[in-house]
Amino acid sequence: MALEKLLRSIPKVDEILKAPELQDHLNRYQREIITRKVREVLDELRSEIVSGQRQKPLEFQEVVNLAQRKIESFFLPPYRRVVNGTGVVLHTNLGRALLAPEAVEALRKVSGSYGNLELDLKTGKRGSRYDHVVEYLCELTGAEDALVVNNNASAVILALSSMASGKEVIVSRGQLVEIGGAFRIPEIMERSGAILKEVGTTNKTRLDDYRAAINDNTGLLLGVHTSNYRIIGFTQSVEIADLVQLGRDKGIPVMWDLGSGSLVDLTPYGLPNEPTVQEVLAAGVDVVTFSGDKLLGGPQAGIIAGKKEFISRMKKHPLTRAIRIDKMTVAALQATLMLYFERDFLTKIPVLRMLTEPPEKIKKRAQKLYRKLIRAKLPAEISLDKGKSEVGGGAFPGTYLSSYVIKINPHHLSVEKLAKAVREENPALLGRIEDDKFIIDLRTVQEEEIDYCQKLLEKHLVGDRK
Repeated sequence: MALEKLLRSIPKVDEILKAPELQDHLNRYQREIITRKVREVLDELRSEIVSGQRQKPLEFQEVVNLAQRKIESFFLPPYRRVVNGTGVVLHTNLGRALLAPEAVEALRKVSGSYGNLELDLKTGKRGSRYDHVVEYLCELTGAEDALVVNNNASAVILALSSMASGKEVIVSRGQLVEIGGAFRIPEIMERSGAILKEVGTTNKTRLDDYRAAINDNTGLLLGVHTSNYRIIGFTQSVEIADLVQLGRDKGIPVMWDLGSGSLVDLTPYGLPNEPTVQEVLAAGVDVVTFSGDKLLGGPQAGIIAGKKEFISRMKKHPLTRAIRIDKMTVAALQATLMLYFERDFLTKIPVLRMLTEPPEKIKKRAQKLYRKLIRAKLPAEISLDKGKSEVGGGAFPGTYLSSYVIKINPHHLSVEKLAKAVREENPALLGRIEDDKFIIDLRTVQEEEIDYCQKLLEKHLVGDRK
């Protein structure tokens, strides 16, 4: 009898739909979806009652509130903007490179209108979508030709498939890496149709190892940037120029997967020496592959640059159409590449600006946020301190950049609860937790996001106290 009474306390769907709190949703969205969400709430309540989780009659307003939250949660975009307070510049989970305003504007223009994606405006005839970026890539890298596909994994597969399908590809054991998303070089090679030929050991590979492995079925000598790990200590590896010379002596092309693929020498800004795309190509490597959304600072893309004879072969490969870039990538990449020709490109490309920004400039942003939080007299211990940022995206593993951070130790809620609360906002705010404090690293927080950070923290710290 008690169970029947509880079940009868569940309001009818039509009654819930008449509640004032749902009228704005009904006016904006299709009635069917709102009705479906209300029914889902009622079904959940019915299950809770039957299972014994609810033992008190339901209040009408309680059900309305649950329905309202269900609807609002449904229409809160799962993929939304995030304020990055982690200090990781190329945060893969947060979309890697921030696009420059010029690239964002280029996206806006092409996304809402037609464009000459595959039309040559001079002749009025069909053109190639790659022509919009190839000349810029060749000017910047010194390559004879270039091709852009949807990501670097695709670039590697396409290059291997067109250059060495059915043939052996010689690669050092120390370079058989796995990076994010289970991207494994041996498996990529298998999918391409190439045959893996491992040489050397994990920590030591010599030029003679490559030379001894070459036979009549050798199609390619491959070098792979180890990306997000380092081998240190008792090690030996082959210089790019030496591998190129061996390839020339034996008539075998050389390919190098650079991964992050920087176009800029970042050693003057405290980062370790890494070969740039230009340096690798200048050393004589036939084909280089790298990402567009890492150190380049553009959209997700896999860029292939090198000798025309190999790039031309890739452009005709059947796989190319399946992994080609769309108009959005063309627009954003073109705009990003054009910035590299400007004198102040280091400040205009967000990734490069964040990586080269001096700590004292970051400190000014940190002080601005710190003062706002202190003036708000929030129930928390708040401090400004030095910190360490990371490059991310598999680039410069084990390297840290000096930064400034805000540390927050809430008085009335746990650090985990604060982190979860700001993470679920729209836009979300992500920081990191260290020594039981919520950390916001200002290297990756933009100037225009400081006020929002202050308001969000005030909302949850003060709101919890109330």
